[in-house]
Amino acid sequence: MLGFGAVTKKIFGTPNDRKVKATRPLVEKINALEPEFEALSDEGLIEKTAEFKARVSNGESLESLLPEAFANCREGARRALGLRAFDVQLMGGIFLHEGNISEMKTGEGKTLVATFPAYLNALTGRGVHIVTVNDYLARRDADWMGKVYGALGMSCGVVYPQQAEDEKKAAYSADITYATNNELGFDYLRDNMKSSLEEMNQRDHYFAIVDEVDSILIDEARTPLIISGPAQDRSDLYITIDKLIPELTEEHYSIDEKNRSVSYTDEGNEFLEALLKKHGILEEDASLYDPESTTIVHHVNQGLRAHTLFARDKEYIVRGDEVVLIDEFTGRMMAGRRLSEGLHQAIEAKEGVSIRPENVTLAQVTFQNYFRLYEKLAGMTGTAATEADEFREIYGLGVVEVPTNKPIARVDDDDAVFRTAKEKYDEVITVIREAHEKGQPTLVGTTSIEKSEMLSKMLTEAKIKHNVLNARQHEQEAQIVADAGRLGAVTIATNMAGRGTDIKLGGNVEFKIMEAIAADPEGDPETIRERIEAEHEADEQAVKDAGGLFVLATERHESRRIDNQLRGRSGRQGDPGRSAFFLSLDDDLMRIFGSERLEKVLSTLGMKEGEAIIHPWVNKSLERAQAKVEGRNFDIRKQLLKFDDVMNDQRKVIFKQRLDIMKAEDLSDIVQDMRGEVIDDLIDTYMPPKTYADQWDTEGLHKAVIEQFNMDVPVIDWANEEGVDDDEIADRLDSAAEQMMTEKAEAFGPENMRMIEKQVLLQTIDGKWREHLLRLEHLRSVVGFRGYAQRDPLNEYKNEAFQLFENMLDSLRQEVTQKLAQIRPMTQEEQDALMRQMQEQQAAMQKAAEPPEPVGNPENAREGFVEDDPSTWGDPGRNEQCPCGSGKKFKHCHGRLV
Repeated sequence: MLGFGAVTKKIFGTPNDRKVKATRPLVEKINALEPEFEALSDEGLIEKTAEFKARVSNGESLESLLPEAFANCREGARRALGLRAFDVQLMGGIFLHEGNISEMKTGEGKTLVATFPAYLNALTGRGVHIVTVNDYLARRDADWMGKVYGALGMSCGVVYPQQAEDEKKAAYSADITYATNNELGFDYLRDNMKSSLEEMNQRDHYFAIVDEVDSILIDEARTPLIISGPAQDRSDLYITIDKLIPELTEEHYSIDEKNRSVSYTDEGNEFLEALLKKHGILEEDASLYDPESTTIVHHVNQGLRAHTLFARDKEYIVRGDEVVLIDEFTGRMMAGRRLSEGLHQAIEAKEGVSIRPENVTLAQVTFQNYFRLYEKLAGMTGTAATEADEFREIYGLGVVEVPTNKPIARVDDDDAVFRTAKEKYDEVITVIREAHEKGQPTLVGTTSIEKSEMLSKMLTEAKIKHNVLNARQHEQEAQIVADAGRLGAVTIATNMAGRGTDIKLGGNVEFKIMEAIAADPEGDPETIRERIEAEHEADEQAVKDAGGLFVLATERHESRRIDNQLRGRSGRQGDPGRSAFFLSLDDDLMRIFGSERLEKVLSTLGMKEGEAIIHPWVNKSLERAQAKVEGRNFDIRKQLLKFDDVMNDQRKVIFKQRLDIMKAEDLSDIVQDMRGEVIDDLIDTYMPPKTYADQWDTEGLHKAVIEQFNMDVPVIDWANEEGVDDDEIADRLDSAAEQMMTEKAEAFGPENMRMIEKQVLLQTIDGKWREHLLRLEHLRSVVGFRGYAQRDPLNEYKNEAFQLFENMLDSLRQEVTQKLAQIRPMTQEEQDALMRQMQEQQAAMQKAAEPPEPVGNPENAREGFVEDDPSTWGDPGRNEQCPCGSGKKFKHCHGRLV
């Protein structure tokens, strides 16, 4: 018998069905307009854009314009790319415009979907940001979809790292801007460190469409974006402590794999204290519990974490003389990203590479708080439903599942659970061989580089040809993915989130054509294209006959989304396909979170070696374990966000203050108010209210006025005058300070004085904000201990952070007043001395910038090489090693001399 909920679903449909149904009349309107827009000339499409912009500026809503704008955009895409958007793609675009997440399966054309709401919202003239997970996709999509916007008379820009400032400014000024989440966040921070409005790049936070929204707003939201500067170098201490960590045994510490934390036991603390004293790191009469030992304790904790929680080729790889982190969700290298609080340095010491100095935070923001700056936010992904609660709670985003264009024909097998990893991998090789022999392309998913390379070795031993896609093959990614659908292809991949390139059955026809044209430069490109397309059609049919793409996962991830992303690579656009998950009790998820009952069940069944348990109940049990982990990770992110919200409120105040200062022509009123508040504070300190004249500290006030205002006024005499009270003295100080600043303004000139006030204010705010961030970091690291005293750490943090912020604003007023009081015009002698110093520095910098003379190594030099005779150098390529034996590229060595 059906329950009440099931009956209502049957009659009225699910809430998702109702949302989809509600868009159908809009889609029908767009379709009805198609003949009208098909009849327009190319110029007519552009004229329509100008007409729409005029209607928006006259007050017409975007909602009423939507059918016409979408119809115009569809026609522009058809002409520019030869792609006519399906009805479900229009639906996805409507949901994005409404500020939702459109969950669309892999291969449904999300890249094209984004153009519809982007075009519609760009009609406001405020700029739309389309956010992607990596620079390759940002450039590819901007180049590809830029043709559509161009056909509609709109500009499109792309933002990428190390971009020239003028290019970046132009990209942000475009109607539609493609960029990565990292670059957008960093540019926001950089803009708020600039000293003039003209230098700022971002103009507005109006509407953002986030591609792979789950990867960006959830997976990457755990760590904030930080702009930092170098701090004190402690390399020796890291190296010394790294040598001590291997002396510890398992009884000296305990690891919590669930929470990825490690702590010393009591025996460990005693052993460590003795060890540190023996090596002279800790004084003989000192203890690890002394406040002075905080730095050492911090370093030994990070050293232990580096050795026990971070494994090479899993969490990071060593490339040259550098430790590069690996994104656990996409399997990509995260060049330039570093772990904070000295952990990265501890890993560098462990791996024996050069240790770069720790950094201090100059500015930071979390992705949650950056993306909540936008008035309107939307997102697209193949997998968001499992995190719908988090999207709603943190970002106010609804999740709508958009139907597929064609029904899914993929077969999803139940999970197979083996007792040991060896049994699992033996079966994996057998299944791959069977698929390979019948020509079925296989995509094998692994969770780490280490496991992908181990499986690659097993396939090599089994003489099965294959490709490997992990962080090491980052550059060949597009080619490997394009080949993954070829007949009999075997591809091992660490995670497939945000790859951005579809796996097409029979292989990617465009890649095949490019390869064929490159191999036969003399041939006619059109003839080659026709031949390759005919061959591809036969290959595609052969792959379909073999069963389509087979996705074989060798482990389950902590998140169901990552598993669904891998599974979704098969069965795109109604293609046949199959997916299977092979697991073992040795897998991390099973070992840490799987129930012990499963092991008992396997033992009770008396399974033989190599046998697997396959049952829908196993799937349900694993999904429950994954849901628990997802819930725990959500709680961690929510807690982090609560703490960051405190800083975010303060960040908004500071950044707004900076903006107001940069916009202001004349800051003399602000400076004057600050000066008045400093005087009031001094009066309150040295002449407290409700005290008599003989209780005043007039000498202290006199010294403070000299120090703070750089002026010697007869405060003591004033205080001794008959009938003078504290208000009168405050007024006289105010007048004296005002007189002094007026004379300064005359000496510098009013325009110069305004510029000086602006720069002093901005520089002081930046310096104070950096100090404040450091204090908040220290407060955040210790406030957790307040819980032991039955006090809520978050409330404690809020209260103390507010107090620190108030103190910072007080000291800001004092410092600005003091700096402005002490500046004076330079004498001619001082100007001459400064000019000489600058010239000397410039000469020294030019000399340092000159390339050093090439120095060869005679032992490694090419036979017959003579330093002064280029005819003996041979003919090396610019990127080949120099024949002198220096080990450098020729262009950086002797190649510079020719």
